[in-house]
Amino acid sequence: MTEKVLLKRNWILLALMLTMMLAAMDTTIVSTAIPMIVADLGGFNKFSWVFSIYLLAQTVTIPVYGKLSDTFGRKTILITGIIIFLVGSAASAASWNIGSLILFRGIQGLGAGSIMATVNTIAGDIYSVKERAKIQGWLSSIWGISAIIGPALGGALAEYVDWRWIFLINLPVGTLSIILLIIHFKEKVKHEYSYIDYKGAVLILFTIGLFIIFLLEGGVSWPWISYPSVVIFIAVLVLALFTFKIEKKAKNPIMPGWLWKNKTFAFTNLAMVAMGIVMMGPETFLPTFTQTSLSLGIIASGFVLASMSIGWPTASALSGRLYLKIGFRNTSLIGTIIVIISCAGFLLIPAPQSIWLIVVDQVLLGVGFGLLSTPSLVGIQSIVSWQKRGVVTGANVFSRNLGQSLGASIFGAIFNASFISQMKNAPGNLSVQNKNVLDMLHDPAISESSKKILRQAINIATQHIYIGLSIFAIGTFLFIYLVPKNYKQLNTD
Repeated sequence: MTEKVLLKRNWILLALMLTMMLAAMDTTIVSTAIPMIVADLGGFNKFSWVFSIYLLAQTVTIPVYGKLSDTFGRKTILITGIIIFLVGSAASAASWNIGSLILFRGIQGLGAGSIMATVNTIAGDIYSVKERAKIQGWLSSIWGISAIIGPALGGALAEYVDWRWIFLINLPVGTLSIILLIIHFKEKVKHEYSYIDYKGAVLILFTIGLFIIFLLEGGVSWPWISYPSVVIFIAVLVLALFTFKIEKKAKNPIMPGWLWKNKTFAFTNLAMVAMGIVMMGPETFLPTFTQTSLSLGIIASGFVLASMSIGWPTASALSGRLYLKIGFRNTSLIGTIIVIISCAGFLLIPAPQSIWLIVVDQVLLGVGFGLLSTPSLVGIQSIVSWQKRGVVTGANVFSRNLGQSLGASIFGAIFNASFISQMKNAPGNLSVQNKNVLDMLHDPAISESSKKILRQAINIATQHIYIGLSIFAIGTFLFIYLVPKNYKQLNTD
């Protein structure tokens, strides 16, 4: 390979990393500044939708963008997605109330769906199977860097400049990535199909969107067992059946049937759903646990959570050597075993838990995710042609995002049920209804013995979450185990 080609690929990789940073840092940078945003715009009772609408719009569009990139080319779809994201960012910065911010965050999410679906596909196009592990390590490192820099940058901009700059800062980064892609990324698009399954795309968006609303709002805006939950769930089932019939007859479906009929793709994607579920346990509740039970500050608890980002990109980058020797499936199996060990390991740490042991456990969890996710993605990319790589990559990324949505709901339900059950027999002054537990732990009016009861309840609830994590980690292992041992070039027509 010539030096000119290597240099061009390096510029493309930089563009991909900058683009991935837009999506990766968005949630973390906003979360820190949300108190100031709400203080300025109002609408405290709606602020959770600032995050939910972004996640919803991003997730439902991933499989659609994956298919469109196979039809129109990766470059066109990615640049279009970046532009949509930047328009949403600029509009978010100009928001005048919480309703307008929620709308514009939805536009951001529509752009982020293209980024999530297309960046990894381009990496699969321009790098060999041997090189992709290292490249996935670089791309994975963006999430770790974002987890550390995002909250600090968001807090600094909101406090010392203006919260609107957490959105405006995306504009120069996104513009630079577009320029680099235009100059250095040249692709020859092979238009295999002229027909676009617009009907299927709309149905998929509505079906997945309604399902994610069911997951995000169930147990929050209404009880799980309630009239709204039942109605939405029935609507999801009806839409899913209708979508299945339409896609089965479509000439060029957005979600082709072979994705689920083929064992390699089906079980790999199911493993990604389970992995996404496991990811959300620590991400959602470990900071609360470390701040309450271990009395860490916000920044320190953030670093404990981010320690997973040390193991993930490192293992991802090194996984190439392993899967070239023992295969994609066996490497992924090793990853799932490490994930199981780390989930069960947390349960074995004696209370009061050592912060350093938790950090080691988080690093180990990251190693497991790195050895699981990268071989799974590279493996399915390697057995399809260019015209189908966008679909399989989009389905893989979508599955993990869907798992994260499921995980947030599942572990939220587990934590709340456990915590409320324990607090039933607590002293009267420990009624936690409509109260912030962190504020209660700093309230001088509450005795140390009462605070000890709160910490113990949170500790036990967190233990229950990690029991759930261990179960889903075992499920991940079983799905990977069911993947065929030999990855062969498949005819998916």
